[in-house]
Amino acid sequence: MSVIKFRKGWFISLLFLLLHFDAFSQLLAPGTPILDEFSRRQQLINPGKAADPERLAIRPILADAVGLKKTSDSKKKLFEFSVLPLFINQTINTQRPYGWGDFGIPPGRGFQHYLSGGFFASLGFLNLQFQPEVVFAQDKPFQGFSDGFSPAVQRARFHYWNNDDTPETFSDGGYSRFWWGQSSLTASFGAFEIGASTRSIWWGAGQWSSLTFSNNAESFPHFTLNTTRPAKTPIGNFEGQVLVGRLENSGREASQIPQLNDRYFLPFNGDWRYLNALMLSYQPKWVPGLFIGFLRTFQQYDENRGDTFRDYMPIFDAFQKKNFFEDGNTLAFDNEARDQQAVIFLRLVNKEAKAEIYGEYGRRDHSYDWREALMNPEHARAYLMGFQKLFSLKKENKYFQIRGEMTQHQESVNRYIRYEGLGGRTSWATHYQVRGFVNRGQPLGTGIGTGSNSQTLEFSFVEEFDKLGIIVERIANHQDFYYRAFGQQKEVQPWVDLSAGLIFDKRWNNFLLGSKLQLVNGRNYQWQSADNSSPEFPSGNHLLSFHGNLQLVYLWDYKNK
Repeated sequence: MSVIKFRKGWFISLLFLLLHFDAFSQLLAPGTPILDEFSRRQQLINPGKAADPERLAIRPILADAVGLKKTSDSKKKLFEFSVLPLFINQTINTQRPYGWGDFGIPPGRGFQHYLSGGFFASLGFLNLQFQPEVVFAQDKPFQGFSDGFSPAVQRARFHYWNNDDTPETFSDGGYSRFWWGQSSLTASFGAFEIGASTRSIWWGAGQWSSLTFSNNAESFPHFTLNTTRPAKTPIGNFEGQVLVGRLENSGREASQIPQLNDRYFLPFNGDWRYLNALMLSYQPKWVPGLFIGFLRTFQQYDENRGDTFRDYMPIFDAFQKKNFFEDGNTLAFDNEARDQQAVIFLRLVNKEAKAEIYGEYGRRDHSYDWREALMNPEHARAYLMGFQKLFSLKKENKYFQIRGEMTQHQESVNRYIRYEGLGGRTSWATHYQVRGFVNRGQPLGTGIGTGSNSQTLEFSFVEEFDKLGIIVERIANHQDFYYRAFGQQKEVQPWVDLSAGLIFDKRWNNFLLGSKLQLVNGRNYQWQSADNSSPEFPSGNHLLSFHGNLQLVYLWDYKNK
């Protein structure tokens, strides 16, 4: 009898938990075409109507936040099931790789195809999202880094290739990959979630890029403890995430020229990298629209990791390098072969003006102490800044949108003093021991290139999901390599991409179409000089290429609210 009572009590308790804890809605991957940008725009246009309008420092986003809901009864049920949007991405690069932020599609030449879809199911507080990804790419050979440079220039190029993992090509005649993609198995308790996931992560305030995590590389397996919506407190709202994950190298040699690889390339050791990361974001109660946040990441080859709490959770290590000195040096700490990045970000939203500004600042090296951090903020830094502004037009729900973003990965000029005679050491998201903050050959943050700088500006007319506009971009490629290899001479000029394109997005009932057509002029492409170039009259070889992107989203059982 007592056993029966115990089982009955256990069953009632379990049923209470299943009914009491709310299961969160399905998640849309950060950077999902049209929907991700629409959600952000809604925070400026209709902040009171968007679901969780203050949630953006951590993504993926909730499906409800894009103004869509299921056509079926929306009352909370013990068991829920829905089909996830079908996402197709088609890209073409005619002459050379271009573009980033494509969920792990290799940035190659030729046609590239991406397909994702699946389902979401919840049972009380338990959530299952199954959304695998399939990628096919031609990955054709292209004009890459030349073997005609001097040995000194070649060594400088491989200095950066050996400190990161960004091969020129990802296959030997065609790339294909099936992956778990945006899948997860989690439990949700109020505003919090815990579980295992391979979902893409986006941390920070950027629109096109992030200094840490974005949708540029293929997602990676990880365990996560995070908020699913802002946790409300008397002093404001908080968002956060702690994760441990597994990162892989590409295993690919860097250059398309075997002789260069044989001479300079350092092979990978075959080990995987242990990742530990932390994100905290705070929205002060007294300053509406202000987001401030802090991010920290650590990665380390698994063979170098110990078994203490500090080895599993290095995110709680001290920031001051002096804390790791032993006998006047940091050899013991350096031998642990850890790579860290720390980032702070700020976003300010003015809902009355329908505008926002934001920025991120990061460092990839410990300061000796707080004094050095304040006196030398330029060392090992990168930063990102951007804005968005909407102008109301006569037609209801139609706006003229201006948005822009700049990213600076190039080392600051203090490298000439700190590393006299070298012209710099390593760039943002690179590391001499763990080969860069990457997964399977693509940077986890932005894909503009190692030591590169970018500026993006967009002008468009928007109405709900529809958009028509133009985009202009400038990328100064691999500036750290350029100044290390060529110095202050005048004949070999920096490789700068100038591009302009047309953007067209449209919704037809359950179909969403996103498209972008860009012409890219690679000036002084791969730092090649023209035949008639001279120090007195420098002239570079330019390469004109076309970049096209077509994205289709089908919403199976959704309609406008």
